[in-house]
Amino acid sequence: MAADKLLRMANQIATFFATQPGRDQAERVAAHLKDFWGPEMRAELKAYALDHDADLNDLVRRALPLI
Repeated sequence: MAADKLLRMANQIATFFATQPGRDQAERVAAHLKDFWGPEMRAELKAYALDHDADLNDLVRRALPLI
């Protein structure tokens, strides 16, 4: 899958979880990515994030080390 599409999807997930109550939104983003994304997708997002950190939603940035 194209890395820009993965980035867009991850940012959309983070936008959703940002609206949820509590202080564990990054953990929820990480759990969603672990539950619904395959290992290849997660690895590609992590690799893309190394060079495009500014494009990441803060919750995605905080979730990446948790997956």
